[in-house]
Amino acid sequence: MPEALIDAATLRNRLDEHTPTVILDVRWKLGDDRGHEHYVDGHIPGALYADINQDLAAPASAAAGRHALPAIDDLTQSLQRWGIHPDSTVVVYDDNASQSAARAWWLLRWAGIGDVRVLDGGLSAWRDAGNRLETGEQTAADTGTATAVAGALPTWDIDAVARRGPDVLLVDARAGERYRGETEPVDPRPGHIPGALSAPTADNVDADGRFLPADRLRSRFTGLGIGDAKEVVVYCGSGVTAAHELLALELAGFEAALFPGSWSQWSADAERPAAVGENPR
Repeated sequence: MPEALIDAATLRNRLDEHTPTVILDVRWKLGDDRGHEHYVDGHIPGALYADINQDLAAPASAAAGRHALPAIDDLTQSLQRWGIHPDSTVVVYDDNASQSAARAWWLLRWAGIGDVRVLDGGLSAWRDAGNRLETGEQTAADTGTATAVAGALPTWDIDAVARRGPDVLLVDARAGERYRGETEPVDPRPGHIPGALSAPTADNVDADGRFLPADRLRSRFTGLGIGDAKEVVVYCGSGVTAAHELLALELAGFEAALFPGSWSQWSADAERPAAVGENPR
């Protein structure tokens, strides 16, 4: 299995053998902000809770988006509170087909943490393997020494996205109905950035929320024309599920950058154009 992923059996073996592993529970869903409550009710033994809004993003704003990248000093504090050291292996998981866990995977990698893995299939895979959960709050055994350093993975800002040339492929990772502008549950305007290609993250996983094999992911993205682009930039609603697309692209062997502000930032600026319907333009 690619190093970006870890399966439940391997994680269980690491815990049984007391192999140092930092586990982060990143449960969060759009419309359900009770991730911490779910964590307290039951989580993988030893897991610490990572809050999407407080730990993995800056405060929401129209100017920067709903989940802008956190300040680097704030992220360093979180890394150290979680007991992360420069050589730590970090495993992240959720209960939503890894859509929020992938944000933690991408953000920690962006901040310079080299060994970060997503539990493939998330909490369901752990339970289905017959593993137990524990309840209550957990804290790290020690204070970490890792320091976040921005920029280990590429990002594009809103102006760079607007200026992109024809050899740059912009990918919209949201559900198709949001891309087409049929519904918009949270952001100021419906639609998508003109020229963006629709590639919903739901198509990256199987019915159990596990990532498709690398060859199938590669076939999917090649069929969308991603292999022909000089550069690929991915966005979603607020930069969370776009990280899921970036993980799938990495598994498939493609490189891509994140537009962190995503549609929440773009649509909040009335001077930025929007397109609706199936046609990218």
